[in-house]
Amino acid sequence: QVQLVESGGGLVQPGGSLRLSCAASGNFFGLSQMGWYRQAPGKQRELVAVINIGRDVDYSDYADFVKGRFTVSRDNDKDTVDLQMNSLNPEDTGVYYCYVKRLNKDYWGQGTQVAVSS
Repeated sequence: QVQLVESGGGLVQPGGSLRLSCAASGNFFGLSQMGWYRQAPGKQRELVAVINIGRDVDYSDYADFVKGRFTVSRDNDKDTVDLQMNSLNPEDTGVYYCYVKRLNKDYWGQGTQVAVSS
């Protein structure tokens, strides 16, 4: 089992920045992905950014709508995965969920609200 707790959401003006953090705990054996999804009001949950955990090196994938603006990173010592969000716009509003795949099972955090508005 893996437990995930997000933090860092809030209200920000267009053009501003936020940093989301996800603290993971539990059994990490077989971990293959860590990252972030989001769900805007009235829309389906969608991928934002994910780190594919390789044997020797990790590589990250980003949704087209966040490339160049968001950066996903993980800290193995602290067991966290963060999402740095810059140049935010109102379309980035939604609930952001931390996500982990372990032994082909998906684990989700409870979500943190991000609102981009003037």
